[in-house]
Amino acid sequence: MKARGTLIRRSPLTETSLIVHWCTHEYGIVKTVAKGARRPKSSFAGKLDLFYFCEIEIHPAKNGDLHILKDLQIENARLALRRDYGQTLAASYFIKLIDRIAEPEAAIPEIADLLDRGLDYLDSNDANLKAVGHFEKQLAQFLGILQNGTDPIRSIGDLIGNLPKQRSELIERLR
Repeated sequence: MKARGTLIRRSPLTETSLIVHWCTHEYGIVKTVAKGARRPKSSFAGKLDLFYFCEIEIHPAKNGDLHILKDLQIENARLALRRDYGQTLAASYFIKLIDRIAEPEAAIPEIADLLDRGLDYLDSNDANLKAVGHFEKQLAQFLGILQNGTDPIRSIGDLIGNLPKQRSELIERLR
């Protein structure tokens, strides 16, 4: 199966392989194994980094939710998100928020689109309080929890419990 999505998390699985999480438009949050990705001559070398937007080819797992990543094409590396700590912090916050809200393998095209728009904005603009507030408001609206007179992040916090730890540092940094 093919999908388009953003790499939101990666972690070692074995000495040579990685577990890679994607926020896809077609399948929601998907976990894949990139076999051999940690080898120097891997076909995945240089292609599996946070914030990359890619077209991916996945071989579905027969059991469980850990699929095999067969191939990928980078469509947008979003390299400017690494230009300073504030950009990276804002992008990480957006990803952590989406990751806490999304159900694994449940299609969430509106939320995946929101993440892409947020990361693309940060890729070409400095992080600012208005952008963070807009992202949170849009997310609350998509979730159906936006209430008049209530701060959107409060509604999101009520839904998920603890907010990502990056938020307080990000807000303090942007003030």
